[in-house]
Amino acid sequence: MDKLQQLSAPIGRLFLSMIFIFSGFTKITGYAGTQGYMESMGVPGMLLPLVIAVELFGGLAILFGFKARFVAILLVGFNIISALIFHQFWIDESQMNPFMKNIAMAGGFLMIFAHGAGAYSIDNRGYRNTHKV
Repeated sequence: MDKLQQLSAPIGRLFLSMIFIFSGFTKITGYAGTQGYMESMGVPGMLLPLVIAVELFGGLAILFGFKARFVAILLVGFNIISALIFHQFWIDESQMNPFMKNIAMAGGFLMIFAHGAGAYSIDNRGYRNTHKV
């Protein structure tokens, strides 16, 4: 069971980080469209480079377990703010699932904040297998 628990940390980080890494690249390739969408939702388009940086670098940091607790708490806020701005289910009920997806991801990041990056992470390099991570 210990090995399964150790593997769950990097797999969980992979699953949580994938959406941010892919989304960051998608925003780069569809920059003008994303900027326009942000502006239509009342968010200044000049913030798009910051959003891309948060998604790409935040996603990669979670994937590799680098400064995971710090990045995780930032992504909790990012997910909640994004949910409230872009997935207003109280106006458009079709936004309920995307809203809940963001809230669920915030929950996953709270788990990383609470427990750290876990095994096979930069944060825990040099941490011996004789200790629980």
